[in-house]
Amino acid sequence: MPVKANHRNEYQCTIEVNQNGKYCVRVRAMFTRKGWTLPVYFLASTFDRSMTKLEQTLQFLQQQEERLWFWGVDRSDDPNFSAELVQEAGLRLDRRAEFPRRSANVTLSPEQRVPAVLLAPVRRGLAHSIDTGRVSVAGN
Repeated sequence: MPVKANHRNEYQCTIEVNQNGKYCVRVRAMFTRKGWTLPVYFLASTFDRSMTKLEQTLQFLQQQEERLWFWGVDRSDDPNFSAELVQEAGLRLDRRAEFPRRSANVTLSPEQRVPAVLLAPVRRGLAHSIDTGRVSVAGN
């Protein structure tokens, strides 16, 4: 009997308050089945709104993994095409090279819904990072 590979998507999340007082949430999605990474970010006016948008973002990335990879990595000759796809969900490609080492992480099986129970530790970790001025590690 063949051994089934345990492919899991990992999402690293960080949050910071920018100079305008907006919450900047960065997500680095690492899709292991195809071996590619998609860094995105979004801005929100409140912490609660940023957490709601984070949940929507993770759902979008989980559900659209194949489409994003197919058009953004495999088939597109236009590097801006990926940016157009993520803009549908209110996201922007994150072109910054460095990602903070400390982040809140979520690990999921591909194409599965993101259970709210997994986001509770992420929310606590990100809230703590705003209070202390740095991002702390949250459980999966």
